[in-house]
Amino acid sequence: MKIHLMVSLSFFVAMAFGQPTPHTQNVFIVTIDGIRWQEIFQGADPAILHNPRYTADLDLAGLMYYDSSLVQCRRKLLPFLWTVVGQRGQLYGNRLLRNKMNVANVYKFSYPGYNEIFTGYPDLYVNSNHPVENLNSNVLAYLNSLEPFKNKVAAFASWNIFDYILNKRGGSMPVNSGYDTLRDDSDGDAHFFNEAQDKLVPKKTGTRDDALTFMAATEYIKANKPKVVLIGWGQCDEDAHQGRYDTYLQHLRDDDQMIQQLWYYIQSTAQYKDKTTLIITTDHGRGKKNNTWINHDSLVSGSGETWLAVIGPDTSPLGEIRVPQQLYQKQIAATIAALLGYHFTGNHPVAKSIDFKN
Repeated sequence: MKIHLMVSLSFFVAMAFGQPTPHTQNVFIVTIDGIRWQEIFQGADPAILHNPRYTADLDLAGLMYYDSSLVQCRRKLLPFLWTVVGQRGQLYGNRLLRNKMNVANVYKFSYPGYNEIFTGYPDLYVNSNHPVENLNSNVLAYLNSLEPFKNKVAAFASWNIFDYILNKRGGSMPVNSGYDTLRDDSDGDAHFFNEAQDKLVPKKTGTRDDALTFMAATEYIKANKPKVVLIGWGQCDEDAHQGRYDTYLQHLRDDDQMIQQLWYYIQSTAQYKDKTTLIITTDHGRGKKNNTWINHDSLVSGSGETWLAVIGPDTSPLGEIRVPQQLYQKQIAATIAALLGYHFTGNHPVAKSIDFKN
């Protein structure tokens, strides 16, 4: 009787205050650097894809990525996103439907974008991509400070500046970015990964191959079973700045395949199955036109236009959101905490969360 009474009382209190207990116990966040909403919702852009300036093999690239049907074109490029998330989750940012997702920061490039995503605060003083420690509170560190998530939060990123964005030096949360190695005490095959990473990439840059970042993240996830994980990929942005639309698309499709592998692992692992929300987004947009897509900043039109995808137990299966709406990147931080039943606060204002139930 006591157990039944407590359950009934908890349900009554939750309903009375309009805050039902979330089913989400874990949150995984995937960011793909510099991906335009056009590729997400329309697939490969024929004006860029069929331009020999940006595509090495026009015929092959066309066969691989293009279809005259918009629905088939985007599914050809992003089969997991449109086959699974498109049916069981939600996708925001199709501006053809007046459904808008934007950055709120004025700079429209990476460090300010990632600061906005994880702090909920578009800080005017975060205005470069330089390796400067971020003094703003971020939601990952906030969750790591809570007892249920202590030592159960981790971040893996291709871009080495994430050490600074997430203030690795000032916190206790593990951040593995660039060509960082895995710690050998992770009870997995960390030493094999470290050796492979060292031999596969003798000349290292500031951005690690996305596949290696994914390998590092999945190795850690399998060994440690964290509750909150960030996986941040960066190769697509590098490709775009080099004017390689074909490899930009290739790496985007590779990322889609890795997200599929991640979601299948989540849904086939008892600790995560039906208890995990996956959020997928980007840090900024890019130029809209054939001659501007390679760049992004406050002067390039389209750089502030982004997108968001989500799937999980607290997300209604609405698919592509087709109603006029305006959301902002700064809302993601509070949303991550809210999915887990917490209210994120920091040493700065934090934008309100997004409700995926409606």
